[in-house]
Amino acid sequence: MPSPCDPQHAPVGDVGAALMMIDSRLKAIYDERTETDPEQQALTDQFAASLGPSGVDDMLDGACTLIYMFMQWLRMAYEDHDKDVIECVVPNLVATLRMMPKSVRPEAIPTMAGLLIAAGTGLSPSLWRKQYGYWTTDEMNPLEATAFLLAEHINRLTDDRDFATRLISEALSSADDN
Repeated sequence: MPSPCDPQHAPVGDVGAALMMIDSRLKAIYDERTETDPEQQALTDQFAASLGPSGVDDMLDGACTLIYMFMQWLRMAYEDHDKDVIECVVPNLVATLRMMPKSVRPEAIPTMAGLLIAAGTGLSPSLWRKQYGYWTTDEMNPLEATAFLLAEHINRLTDDRDFATRLISEALSSADDN
């Protein structure tokens, strides 16, 4: 029986913008720039304000698409080693989110775990989340952190700081070619 959360029914969103945000965060961390740069934050805030309500929705859907794609890649990678993606990824990511109390409120962590499990089992994280209402302001940082942590996990597994970004960029390029 088909699920109402099947990815074929999900909006893809603005994957490029979401990827740009994640890639920017990855590069900052890899360059050991862990403090928030006021100029960078101002540009990010200006960009977000320029999106408008539908643009923000597209960015949220794009972040969920990233989470889905990252979890699908991780699922295949772990299955190649007879491991389960949920068992290998979710507990570590949840533990990391719990160590980020300034950015991630504790009540948002179960939602992020649910997104990961949905994506890891082949469901659309965006459609899964929409079952429970609209995104809250308190879920914005955790959503970004979740996508970031998945990308960083992939980069560590592959020992390549740009692998996750390249993975998505190549998928977007091949989709444009079709």
